[in-house]
Amino acid sequence: MSGGLLVAGTTSDAGKSVLTAGICRWLRRRGVRVAPFKAQNMSNNSAVVVGPDGRGGELGRAQAMQAAAAGLAPDLRFNPVLLKPGSDLASQVVLLGEAVDTVTAGNYHALRPRLAATAYAALAELRAEYEVVICEGAGSPAEINLRAGDYVNLGLARQAGLPTIVVGDIDRGGVFASMFGTVALLDAADQALVAGFVINKFRGDLGLLRPGLDMLRQVTGRPTYGVLPWALDLWLDAEDSLAYGRVLGRPAAPRGTDWLDVAVVRLPRISNATDVEALATEPGVRVRLTVEPAELAAADLVVLPGSKSTVADLAWLRETGLADAVRTHAAAGRPLLGICGGFQMLGRAIHDPVESRRGSVPGLGLLPVEVTFDRRKTVRRAEGTAAGDADVPVHGYEIHHGRVSAADPGLPPLLRYADGAGEGARLGTVYGTHWHGAFSSDAFRRRFLTEVAGAAGRTGFKVAPDTSFAAARERTLDLLGDLVEEHLDTDALWRLIESGPPPGLPFVPPGAPG
Repeated sequence: MSGGLLVAGTTSDAGKSVLTAGICRWLRRRGVRVAPFKAQNMSNNSAVVVGPDGRGGELGRAQAMQAAAAGLAPDLRFNPVLLKPGSDLASQVVLLGEAVDTVTAGNYHALRPRLAATAYAALAELRAEYEVVICEGAGSPAEINLRAGDYVNLGLARQAGLPTIVVGDIDRGGVFASMFGTVALLDAADQALVAGFVINKFRGDLGLLRPGLDMLRQVTGRPTYGVLPWALDLWLDAEDSLAYGRVLGRPAAPRGTDWLDVAVVRLPRISNATDVEALATEPGVRVRLTVEPAELAAADLVVLPGSKSTVADLAWLRETGLADAVRTHAAAGRPLLGICGGFQMLGRAIHDPVESRRGSVPGLGLLPVEVTFDRRKTVRRAEGTAAGDADVPVHGYEIHHGRVSAADPGLPPLLRYADGAGEGARLGTVYGTHWHGAFSSDAFRRRFLTEVAGAAGRTGFKVAPDTSFAAARERTLDLLGDLVEEHLDTDALWRLIESGPPPGLPFVPPGAPG
């Protein structure tokens, strides 16, 4: 068998990523060898894969999550093209895990054939190796200004003969109009691949919705394969930090008498915001993303996360007054953590001839280090221990151009590599590290939060000894599989995956503009 399916959406963040993961988990439960695929992803949230040659490469974090749902290790072919936006006009191009170019509106047209050929070849390889490949689209397939060069949505479906379902987020409103309009703006050949719909994030009486589903079928000739309910517990591994809202997850009641309040600065080009998800799984820890200087004053811990544009985001911190708020927080002896780009911002100076090309700029001056950007990007997995406690293992990954090029002698590291070399820095209650994912290591997370709570005066805060971040992620994947099994017509989905687009699907006028 070499079945396949494209999960498209009426909009970005309609639920494509989670539905793809849920279908992968459902098929895995059936004993099917299934793999995820997204031809092109635009996201600054990425994961690291180590290839057979030992070199590290990047793919979208959503595809790493989908791979876990399918019971697979991440494979760079699952997301052959990753665009990492560095500004509103330019993105770094990561091709099969390696940064190869910078793309703008001006040169994308010339680069697109190479990207499309790479994506098509990767999908062909996966379909030869796996029984089923579940493909995720990007944005909306009805972006008519981009259709001519599309190789992610119906361009991919046409090339590979994939049946397509369209998922829409009913919580946003207008779901029937957006589903009808998505089909009606496609040409006849594209419409012939769109088999039906899935509605996401429904809360209410399904009986009230059902007449709308019947009318949608009447006007499009296509069924709705199911209605997925709103699920509060689906927040881990968000592809875009904007999907979080202000507070991450559902904070559980503290095990002690005190809560711990964590404020994460939502940088304009925030990357790997998923780093702080592990903190939010701890009972009694409230993690919120903010752009308000006043909210930093009340926080027990302030986090400067990663950034795809470190120098530009540092300038934004100063323009918004957040830089002063960060300094005030640190001057009061309250804990401050910088991760990757956030760590670089905490130093004395950043020397950047690569990313921003602005040369040397002053940092926030809260750690006695200087950072220099190299053209060669560091992309690797990292293993080691907490500095000062070899019995606390830490696992993470690195994705950065900047490296510490100068530091005060004797500055204590935050972590240690497996070979004993120090990594990151700490000075009083200011901490910094280049490692993403370090707080997914349960023992290190507990150790860090205990120290932070003491420094913040939250003496009644106690970490939970049984919290497992890996188990929390696995519960999320199981929930996705459960939602697919319980709320979608899986028999109809299986026929679609196995047999391809149904014949005789009607044309919905007016079709694509001429």
